Parts: sequence; C-alpha cells; structure tokens
Amino acid sequence: MIYLDTHVVVWLYAGRPDLLPSGARALIDANDLLVSPIVALELQYLRETGRTNEPAAPVLELLARQIGLQRCDLPFADVVDASLQESWTRDPFDRLIVAHARLRGVPLLTKDRNIHEHFDEAIWTHDDPAG
Repeated sequence: MIYLDTHVVVWLYAGRPDLLPSGARALIDANDLLVSPIVALELQYLRETGRTNEPAAPVLELLARQIGLQRCDLPFADVVDASLQESWTRDPFDRLIVAHARLRGVPLLTKDRNIHEHFDEAIWTHDDPAG
C-alpha cells in the first residue's frame, strides 16, 4: 500500500508517468494506491486557480478505473488530530496528506523536498527527492 501526493495524481491523469522515476512507476504498479481525501480538494483548488483544467471528480474517477486508486477511509477527525503534529509546514494540504500516510503507517510517493525532509516514509526512489 502506498499513498500518492497530489502532483503524482496530476501527472498520472495527464498521461505523464515519464515524469516519475522508473522506481516510482514500479511502486505504483506493485501496490494498492491510496490518496488522502484532501487530494480531491487540492485538485479542485488547482482547477479553480487555473493550474489544471479538470475538476477533481473526473480525475479521481478515471484513476480509480485505470489504476485502482482509492480514497483513504481513515476517520477525518483522527487525521486532523494527527495533522496538528505536522507543524513543519503552513500548507494545510501537505499537513493532511502526510498525516494520512503517517497515521496509516505507509509510504507517501512524493517529489516534494519539504515533505522528504520531515517525513521519513516519503519516497521518490532515487537519491534526490526533488530532482
């Protein structure tokens, strides 16, 4: 089982798995895939601010069909409580995404350098998480 960060979801939806290292693609192929439900809100936010073109629902629905992506079902109150410990960032999306993965005890596939610096289970499958 592995969580996907929002940018990974965007790249997969856009048909750009080439933006992921080959090891990350192998992890996606070999694991059950989860996203924090906050990823849906972040996807919608990206659309509303003009950074993506698609609303959240079609993105997540297509990836559910194509790669079996599922939304995590941990109780939201538990995740919010866990996110209170993620004081290393002011980004509420990152706080909740990391809290989900930490609470479930599974890795998070992300290129985000800041997450890598603060979450030991962040993976990108090569030495430089931001490169």
